Amino acid sequence: MIARYTRKEMGRLWEPENRFRTWLDVELAACEAWAELGKIPRRSLEVIKKKAGFDVRRIDEIEAVVRHDVIAFLTSVAEKIGPESRYVHKGLTSSDVVDTAQSLLMKEAAGIIIHDLKKLMVVLDAQAHRYKNTVCIGRSHGVHAEPMTFGLKFALWYEEAKRNLDRMERAKKVVSIGKFSGAVGTFSNIPVEIEEKVCRKLGLKPEPVATQVVQRDRHAEYLSTLAIIAASIEKIVIEIRHLQRTEVLEAEEPFAKGQKGSSAMPHKRNPVGCENLTGLARVVRANAMAAYENVALWHERDISHSSVERVIIPDSTILVDYMLHRLTGILSDLQVYPERMKENMGRSYGLYNSQNVLIRLIEKGMTREDAYAIVQRNAMQSWKTKKAFKGLLLKDKAVRKHLSVKELDTIFDLKNYFRQIDYIFGRVFKK
Repeated sequence: MIARYTRKEMGRLWEPENRFRTWLDVELAACEAWAELGKIPRRSLEVIKKKAGFDVRRIDEIEAVVRHDVIAFLTSVAEKIGPESRYVHKGLTSSDVVDTAQSLLMKEAAGIIIHDLKKLMVVLDAQAHRYKNTVCIGRSHGVHAEPMTFGLKFALWYEEAKRNLDRMERAKKVVSIGKFSGAVGTFSNIPVEIEEKVCRKLGLKPEPVATQVVQRDRHAEYLSTLAIIAASIEKIVIEIRHLQRTEVLEAEEPFAKGQKGSSAMPHKRNPVGCENLTGLARVVRANAMAAYENVALWHERDISHSSVERVIIPDSTILVDYMLHRLTGILSDLQVYPERMKENMGRSYGLYNSQNVLIRLIEKGMTREDAYAIVQRNAMQSWKTKKAFKGLLLKDKAVRKHLSVKELDTIFDLKNYFRQIDYIFGRVFKK
């Protein structure tokens, strides 16, 4: 199947016109395979290929009567072809066509998302290196911990994007499956050669063993991958939302000329893009849960999965495509405020050096318990009095007994925290 759509057209991939066109691709590939086995006359095949077509409105009219979309489709195709249409759908059951066509569409959608991920990774790479040495405070539980660099945030997201790229490529392979084994998967009315030939023509692999359908654990894995990608997006935008809070304001999403943040308060610059992506991640996760419910079907099959998939597969692929595109734009034009980062670091009075002080006291011969008690006592006093942590340590006799002024200066040197940044970047961005 030739790829018809690009990222901007993910929605069109799932429109009825393209869905039926893909069904017809599958049916024609099956006719060609039958002809290669000498079971369809070559003249009839040429007529079929020349005249084959459908009318979406006509399909809808027929389906309103027959209550079966594949039969309605085949009837519309037969009206276009004429008598030679008797060879179309030979030996097949509806799911042979529908599931195989859906695999083709999911494969193509995966290709678009893979392209989106690669574009996101280009931005993450560039921003990681741009802010590689931009100092900011690291936080754990939302509380000041130790210094890091802003570029490390992007490096972290880049590494996760690599894993998501691997997951999406695996998921693409998992769903690139065709099935032409008949009503309950036993090849009762169709030779195994047909499945092999058609799958080869369509760029798919045959389902090794099927009931009437391609097994839905494949689709669950695909939807799970989309949900993980959405969760990774949410992870990034929640960090940006925190950084945009007035009390923090170390970074904020782009705010376009003419944009307004509030109907009531003209001063507002809200992280609406990031909030939008946070909400959409919930939808994609919920869709993955529905895909898990589709795995268990009655006996050879039922159609309880069908109505679900008509919603969750188009919606999730369209949403993740949109989410990746929007996130890439936000990160490309992210407003970053290094001076604010330095200002915020000062709000904890140098307390981020507490572990270095603790380690040095232990190295001087103190027990960990005693050293911890001394450092914590001074730290709590620093918080309470809003005085510099280093100044309090210089006045503490228990500390000065072990550490000189010069040693404390060395301990409080910011360079201590950035010695391995190049090493980390080397691991993440290795060629």
